[in-house]
Amino acid sequence: MRKNRILGAAAAIVATVVYALPASAREFPLTPNQIAVGDIGEYTTKAKDTLLDVARDNDLGYTQLVMANRAINPWLPGDGKRVVLPNFYLLPDGPRRGIVLNLAEQRVFYFPPKGKTVETYPIGAGVQGWNTPIGLTRIVTKQVHPGWAPPPSIRRERPELPAYMPPGPDNPMGDLAMGLAWRGFYLHGTNKPYGVGRNVSHGCIHFYPEDIERLFHEVSVGTPVRVINQETMTGWIDNRLYVAVFPTKDQVDEIDIEHPITPIVPPDLMQRVRDAAGNRADEVDWALVTRLGLERNGIPTAVTPSQVAANSSNGSGGASIIDRVLATFRAR
Repeated sequence: MRKNRILGAAAAIVATVVYALPASAREFPLTPNQIAVGDIGEYTTKAKDTLLDVARDNDLGYTQLVMANRAINPWLPGDGKRVVLPNFYLLPDGPRRGIVLNLAEQRVFYFPPKGKTVETYPIGAGVQGWNTPIGLTRIVTKQVHPGWAPPPSIRRERPELPAYMPPGPDNPMGDLAMGLAWRGFYLHGTNKPYGVGRNVSHGCIHFYPEDIERLFHEVSVGTPVRVINQETMTGWIDNRLYVAVFPTKDQVDEIDIEHPITPIVPPDLMQRVRDAAGNRADEVDWALVTRLGLERNGIPTAVTPSQVAANSSNGSGGASIIDRVLATFRAR
């Protein structure tokens, strides 16, 4: 259970939730007990926009953006559509050292050595049958303009691939790559940035070119990397319990082909929320928890009332700006 009061993040949510976020807002101040960063923003589409464009312009993953905007056509949103920008994150549990990668969230968090900031980046993950290992590893190599020698396993699947692909615009490794101690697994750029936020790799982790450019020059060989696969995250912010639930690998694939997601509540969702709530479990809106488990939009959402709401005679006085905005988008 994480139960902390955030001074900066909560204020940022209220201050910016009704405005558009700046592009590539990905570095945030961090205090020792802080458990969330970022805010919810809004963008109004132009006629030629796609959600792929909006996602990259705002450093979001494709699936992340689509899950938050299910009523919008991802390829032809149309002019003047309001798009929610879900740039609000609960930080991963565990040590805040080096790189933490949550496969379920399709997102990397980098904690620089001084401990005063956190950076976060969307990623592309493995396709079905090609999973990134879970656990602890480290950066062991850094390569500029890497070549790529497809391993035998990939060449069996795609025999048309050459034995070696030199650096260049056709190389799927992009311009920069960081090798992990797990042989054959890399954090790298891509020549197909539209794959970020989707299941596209053979176990490597893909970044937008501009993101790997920044991270590559900040991270040194030896930096620890911790890979998790946590579908449900919880945390207390300003005395309210927040819950975020991310889609399964199958659901990401369903989104990719514009198929309605198969509704399935994570089997451990209720227990995780109950453990986080502790002796305040009777305050939890369990119907909302179930809905979050079915929607799996990944947006941290308060499932307990604010103190104002709890003390209000009609129970309606404590809804925060972020709650009202998210309710509006959910109702569309």
